[in-house]
Amino acid sequence: MKTKPWMTRNDMAITADQVKMLREATGAGMMDAKRALEATGGDFEKAKDWLRQKGMAKAGAKATRAARQGIVETYVHHNQQLGVLVEVNSESDFVARNEQFRELAHEIAVHIAAADPRYLRREDVPADMLERERAIFQAQARDQKKPEAVMEKIVQGKLNDFYKREVLLDQPWTKDDKRSVSEVVKEAIGKIGENITISRFARFKVGEGPSPSST
Repeated sequence: MKTKPWMTRNDMAITADQVKMLREATGAGMMDAKRALEATGGDFEKAKDWLRQKGMAKAGAKATRAARQGIVETYVHHNQQLGVLVEVNSESDFVARNEQFRELAHEIAVHIAAADPRYLRREDVPADMLERERAIFQAQARDQKKPEAVMEKIVQGKLNDFYKREVLLDQPWTKDDKRSVSEVVKEAIGKIGENITISRFARFKVGEGPSPSST
């Protein structure tokens, strides 16, 4: 017996198999997957994006809740010359033992090993360093003889690029550079249902000092 399809607002049939596939790809609940397909006219990729945005919206309310449980995850490169320690926090010990949470923590550790961030968040960048970078960018913009209004946009764009290079939460995710680390964490909050934070990290490479991430 065939499953009766649901109909979208555009009278496009949404089948149970489509909902199942979307659930398996995203971890979403049945009704959320169905609504995503209905909202996007049955487009699978757009439905995944719709669910991602929905998860991030849900994450906003949870992001203010205290996260005092969690784990310290480690990653050591196969040549034993590069290693990472990162503390990732959750609200409950139950979630800290969750496989999905532990996988996220491990992927964050691997990302840190590959991307080599110097700071955890923007506010951790020393003020004198930020001013020095801004002065360099302003000088470069002046050399291009740009109008003042345009020059400020150029400087801000270069500062944003600086954050993407040096700040963990701003860095493009190594597994999908269309998302930032911050966005990946927010998506995990939406799926897992608890606030998740990265508290601190240290990246060690033989012959170098640890990364100066803040607690």
